[in-house]
Amino acid sequence: MLSVVDGIFVFVIISESVLGTLGNGFIGLVNCIDCAKHKFSIIGFILTGLAISRICLIWLLIADGFMHIFSPDIYLSNAFNLVEGISYFWLIINQSSIWFATSLSIFYFLKIANFSNTIFLWLKSRINRIPTFLMGCLLISWLLSFPQTVKMFNDHKMKNATVWLFNMNRSEYFIKQVLLNLGVIFSFTLSLITCVLLIISLWRHNRQMQLNLTGFRDVNTEAHVKAMKVLVSFIILFILYFVSIIIEISIFSVPENKLLLMFGITTSVIYPWGHSFILILGNSKLKQASLRALQQLKCCEKRKSLRAT
Repeated sequence: MLSVVDGIFVFVIISESVLGTLGNGFIGLVNCIDCAKHKFSIIGFILTGLAISRICLIWLLIADGFMHIFSPDIYLSNAFNLVEGISYFWLIINQSSIWFATSLSIFYFLKIANFSNTIFLWLKSRINRIPTFLMGCLLISWLLSFPQTVKMFNDHKMKNATVWLFNMNRSEYFIKQVLLNLGVIFSFTLSLITCVLLIISLWRHNRQMQLNLTGFRDVNTEAHVKAMKVLVSFIILFILYFVSIIIEISIFSVPENKLLLMFGITTSVIYPWGHSFILILGNSKLKQASLRALQQLKCCEKRKSLRAT
């Protein structure tokens, strides 16, 4: 029998999963249709990869969260092979999602920002090669993380200790987690740096435009303000996601804290679904496609109501 807290948690997490699937599914569908029309673009590829990886990430977070909260004994039972499989899948999906988000941040940074730095100008002239380079970094991150994950599970099997994970020294456990997520930490840092630099560039340009055009705001100024709001929202959600993942990782040292785990799971899902809607509202192509879809839905509802009468 579910308690009130459990019921609220299930309702919130299912609502988040539905919103995340709809938002990211819409982004992926729009870009796949453009690709089918021979309108392939780097930004379309990044957005499609980001949307697909986030859909998988949302449902993986929810499945893992449900097992942690409603079937915690599964981590200490003979079903450990299931946990091992989920961990490998999590490694691929989580790193893919973060690397696609980092690629998007770098792409927008090089496309929009305006700096006179030599390195920046050199990277800007090679913007089309950036996604390939980042995909190579993702593969390297996988190659570094997989052996450590395999070793961790092999140690568990060799020791044959059902409470191996909980009896591990805390400092040793966190060191293992940091080493396991070095690629994720690097991409997270890189993404934050590029977003902050882009905000600085937009703020400088916006300030210059206001000094030159006193009395009214032009279209470019409005666009820059909107872009800064989108970037700030992304940074807040991205940091929130990492904090929630840290909470979920640290929960092994305090496994009895169920409410903290619920908070971590609920918060971690906000980023993949929340950012998808920020992208839809901030991207003119996606926004127009969403408005057309809403108009078609309204037309369908009107036709159904007319037929009913």
